[in-house]
Amino acid sequence: MSGEAQALEQPAAEEPQRYTLRLFVTGATPVCSRAVAGIRSFCDRFLKGRYSLEVIDVYQQPALADEQRILATPTLVRMSPLPFRRWVGNLSDPERLSAALGLSPKP
Repeated sequence: MSGEAQALEQPAAEEPQRYTLRLFVTGATPVCSRAVAGIRSFCDRFLKGRYSLEVIDVYQQPALADEQRILATPTLVRMSPLPFRRWVGNLSDPERLSAALGLSPKP
């Protein structure tokens, strides 16, 4: 078998899973500021290059918060991959956050 034929038969390397996250906060309070910093740190550490994060202030976008049924902040919602998952409250523990959102951190 030629080298060209072998290359065609080999499975392509699987693309790493991409995550779309929304973090709902209430203004620039110290708790919400820590939540934003914490989730960015988590994502940069465990999901570097394979996530998008949208920070949503429920004061500025109440309809979006209502649509997502956000009752408390900070709330992190995993929009993709499906199914949706959410985490409310303290975002500082990477192991609990990873497990709660069903994330597969990069080794």
